[in-house]
Amino acid sequence: MLPFSRFEAKTILKLSGPIVLAQLTQTMMYVIDTLMAGRVSPVDMAGIAVASALWLPIILTFQGLLLALTPIIAQHFGAKQQQQITAVTLQGGYLAMTLAVFIFILMQFIAMPVGMMEMDDQLRHKALDYMGYIAWGIFPAAGYMVLRNLFEGIGYTKATMWISFVGILVNIPANYIFIYGKLGVPALGGAGCGIATSLVFLAQFIAIGIYVMTSRRTAFFRVRLPSFFPKLPEIWQIIKLGTPIAFAMFFEVTLFACIPLMIVHLGPTVVASHQIANNYSALVFMLPLSMGMATTIRVGHLAGAMDVKELRTAISTAIILAIIMAFGIAGFTYLTRDLVASLYTKDPAVLAMASSILVLACFYQISDAIQVVSSCALRGLKYTTPIFYITLVAYWPIGFGLGTVLGLTDWIVPRMGAQGFWIGIIVGLTVAAVLLSWILRQQLHKIEHGQTQAYPS
Repeated sequence: MLPFSRFEAKTILKLSGPIVLAQLTQTMMYVIDTLMAGRVSPVDMAGIAVASALWLPIILTFQGLLLALTPIIAQHFGAKQQQQITAVTLQGGYLAMTLAVFIFILMQFIAMPVGMMEMDDQLRHKALDYMGYIAWGIFPAAGYMVLRNLFEGIGYTKATMWISFVGILVNIPANYIFIYGKLGVPALGGAGCGIATSLVFLAQFIAIGIYVMTSRRTAFFRVRLPSFFPKLPEIWQIIKLGTPIAFAMFFEVTLFACIPLMIVHLGPTVVASHQIANNYSALVFMLPLSMGMATTIRVGHLAGAMDVKELRTAISTAIILAIIMAFGIAGFTYLTRDLVASLYTKDPAVLAMASSILVLACFYQISDAIQVVSSCALRGLKYTTPIFYITLVAYWPIGFGLGTVLGLTDWIVPRMGAQGFWIGIIVGLTVAAVLLSWILRQQLHKIEHGQTQAYPS
């Protein structure tokens, strides 16, 4: 029987609320980009789609690596080690900027792989222009991510929410100016979204930087350090902890990105149906993901404070909350599947297929909720290595492999098309949920019996 605590439920929900709003706002910015570019031409909208397929895996993997800062800072906060919080944030900044330089240089050669793809020349030009503009945003994005992890690590998640509002206030007018050519600026079409997104990153970095320098919540961390030089052991700790998180995000992002490529030969109706279900699923996934991110913070605080008894209660409470949320999302999705599909298209064939795929999306909500909260709890314990292996196997050989067999072959059943891939996703996420929750249980058992530390070095 999983213990449940009203206090822990209230604490986790309080932490997750602002994160939900921040994540939804961030997602809405990509939706706004697509809608505003689509008003110019289908080519401009397609250019953003192609560029995003290349850009999102890069930026989300980068973000995943820096997410290691959240549990490290959370554990130092729980242990009341203020100077260590400042020190690790500084080292995270050095790592982030070094990686930003590497990514920026890499982006200068993006024309080579794009040139190998078969596509319309105008479409290729739009995608490359977008990538060229957005590459400059990697530097302020890196700074913003580091400072966001600082605020989330100390448990002040409202900062992320307020800064996300700054982003969307900059995004809409910047898109309007650079897409349509206003205030004397030439009309760049969809490529203008790249400049707008870079300006959003810059605005968010400046805003959160001012917040850090003026907020009473960060007053204790504005201390003078013995040394401001890069320290390779501390940077390596961030890399070691963050690499499994980064790869887990990469495996998941590329899994969903590759499915349209595998079913494109089945026709636009199939691809559009999958995209509707995928877009909706990505939106509602922000709810359990935010719950998981709040769990990372809470677990980090308790692990740093060495409160082993409350640790299990907090984790089990988070899992119960996530399961309740998953049932709610599944029920809502099932009842409104036709309405959801109709928001995207009026085509009867696409509507019917998208609705059937959304039924399948109901089935993996519980598995998805358990796996994301278990994974985030392991992050809070700074035990991330198993995440890499489990997500690799569950998402690709099992999820994508089974999806390919069911969707494109007659080996087991008559080929199912997009639905086959979604069944593969259900099985893959279920395997991930079972293995991650088992690993989490084993790790908690070791901590409770003194076989490992709740606050590892």
